[in-house]
Amino acid sequence: MGLSAGRSEAPDNPDNPAPATPPQDGNAVPGANAVSRVGDAADSDGQRAAEPIRTLIVDDHALFRRGLEMVLESEADIELVGEASDGEEAVSKAGESLPDVILMDIRMPRSSGIEACRALKDLAPSAKIVMLTISDEEEDLFEAIRAGASGYLLKDIPLDEVADTVRAVYGGQSLINPSMAGKLLTEFAALARRDGEEPPQQLPAPRLTDREIEVLRLVARGMNNRDIAKELFISENTVKNHVRNILEKLQIHSRMEAVMVAVREKIIEFG
Repeated sequence: MGLSAGRSEAPDNPDNPAPATPPQDGNAVPGANAVSRVGDAADSDGQRAAEPIRTLIVDDHALFRRGLEMVLESEADIELVGEASDGEEAVSKAGESLPDVILMDIRMPRSSGIEACRALKDLAPSAKIVMLTISDEEEDLFEAIRAGASGYLLKDIPLDEVADTVRAVYGGQSLINPSMAGKLLTEFAALARRDGEEPPQQLPAPRLTDREIEVLRLVARGMNNRDIAKELFISENTVKNHVRNILEKLQIHSRMEAVMVAVREKIIEFG
């Protein structure tokens, strides 16, 4: 099912957008094809099934929200806990329902998705936020990542891939459209050049292990957990643990934000 045919660039009709194609290989920031499974259903021995992924939908277009709802409601491992039509309402609803994943537009009335994302970092820090938007502007992408978003997808994504997007982000992946990933990596390089011209920070940078720095460099190259594991000859679970430790040490919420902090603090060199 889909809303209407679209391209990776911003659709011509923002009032009836068709959602965005996630990355298809390890050369871009990980996409829905690099999904981490949340768990298996109860087996014949009566083993308890994994809890469903609690998901909140935020978009000012009712038709688009309904399209997402119709797809996600059919997924046994995903539970819709609410919807909102703007950023202010999203913050209120998230405070009540405490979702695991939030699918959110950027440009909405009253309060934008980026403003809501900043507020949600304090209110619901464990929630994974995916910006689902028609905007392919570099500034929106970079501000969304800085605000703590775990993904940035254009609205031409096929609706039948939205469930995999939810699972992937819930499993710790970062998702960015291939057409946008290059812009983000270019911004990392520009950030490194700008910071090279500024005086060093007075506070010491967080201490990462050599292995954590290796993992972070590969994250900056857009590699997903599976490909990082192959590159370093370690298990995928070990990669996940390294990423979790990196986020805790840097006191941030997303992999791409971790790269930004690491570049700024000269923990890794990029560009």
